[in-house]
Amino acid sequence: MGGRTIYLLSALVGGAILPIQVALNILLRRHVGEPMQVTFVSYLAGTLTSLSICLFARYPIPAWTSLSQTSWWMWIGGCLGTLYVWSTIFATPQIGAALTLGLTIAGQMIAALLLDNYGAIGLTKYPASPERIAGVVMVILGVSLVAYAKR
Repeated sequence: MGGRTIYLLSALVGGAILPIQVALNILLRRHVGEPMQVTFVSYLAGTLTSLSICLFARYPIPAWTSLSQTSWWMWIGGCLGTLYVWSTIFATPQIGAALTLGLTIAGQMIAALLLDNYGAIGLTKYPASPERIAGVVMVILGVSLVAYAKR
């Protein structure tokens, strides 16, 4: 496998897992209640899984001195993840998994293109070339087809 292939495959698998996560969270909502309660349960399970993997792999707990050197805004990632999970639990029953995730992907692509273009938040700069912009436009067009398709 080429050096880049493992990264491409991991991103593809990560994307394929998302609709399964959404479906499982929708099922969980039937038993738990509100979308934010399901988000909490989902993150609790994820936290315990992450902790178990770290313990199994014998990754050391980050030193408090290292954590204390970070800026407050670096911790917002978990908050944003909470909003993402909540939004999928909230929207999917009303508009379906395909449209929810299509809109999610379109939003991700637009934001990612801007972040890449400016090298924002410490990312490596990747200019918003006409080809990259066209790719994002095609994603938006694809989502539009899903949104306006007859049932």
